[in-house]
Amino acid sequence: MNSLRERIAEHFESLSPELQRAARWLNDHPVELVTQSMRRSARSAGVAPATMTRLAKALGFQGFEDMRLPEVQSAVGMSSNYALKAASQQAHRSEAQRGAQQLALQQAANVAAVLQRNSVASIERVADALIDAQRVVFLGMRAAHGIAFHLYYSCHLLMSKVQLASDDAGTVQDQIWELGAKDALVVIGQSPYARQTVELAQMAADQGVPVLALTDSSLGPLAQLSRDHLVFEGDSPSFFHSLTGAQALAEALVATIAARGGDAVMQRLMGMEQRLHAAHAYWEKPNNSKWGVS
Repeated sequence: MNSLRERIAEHFESLSPELQRAARWLNDHPVELVTQSMRRSARSAGVAPATMTRLAKALGFQGFEDMRLPEVQSAVGMSSNYALKAASQQAHRSEAQRGAQQLALQQAANVAAVLQRNSVASIERVADALIDAQRVVFLGMRAAHGIAFHLYYSCHLLMSKVQLASDDAGTVQDQIWELGAKDALVVIGQSPYARQTVELAQMAADQGVPVLALTDSSLGPLAQLSRDHLVFEGDSPSFFHSLTGAQALAEALVATIAARGGDAVMQRLMGMEQRLHAAHAYWEKPNNSKWGVS
């Protein structure tokens, strides 16, 4: 029998928009599927409970419980999985938790999901693609811009060939036009996806540029347009989605580039550190400082 994710991928295009919304949530939240009731899962997905039942039958299951049974059985064998334990604790306590405490628990789960949703091999594969590329451009619009800038800033310490896509004076398309098959465009985004990010990723893919995505769903538009992608979770009890998982994934990718970049990366990093030191980029306490004993 195919796994739930395999069934979703097989039937996704034939589903109605409402069933696709539910399917996308199930695909991206296997832990919550195991630990939550159908009604709560439906509420999290933004659909009616009946939609979950209709989705289960559309995927060839008898009902919701039949659909999630293989996931529950799989979870039993993963009792040492920290993310699963954390999600289970949240499921039993979340109704009594509010505000910052509840948000902190969800942020911790989003961070733990980085290695649950992505294998080490997949992170290494994307890191190698960036190391091998002739030029790398990072693109993130709206809330994702901060993650794109962090990737650019960190990778710039390791490689000189990186660039942050900017829409200053409406020139962002020009920057994408200049990319070719030996370059790489890294796009970052999560639902609701910025229209401009999706359109620029489509444009790059159409002209043969390798698109690599950091996104919240393997079924989302950025993952579908990309040559390879990594997934983060952005769940939040607050009004705005969380970027903690995206930040953790970005840091994991940069750390992997540093570890796999070889002598070229080390030489670049040492040179950048020397320049920053010579420029007094970071504050240092003077010998006669009033801040403490000299």
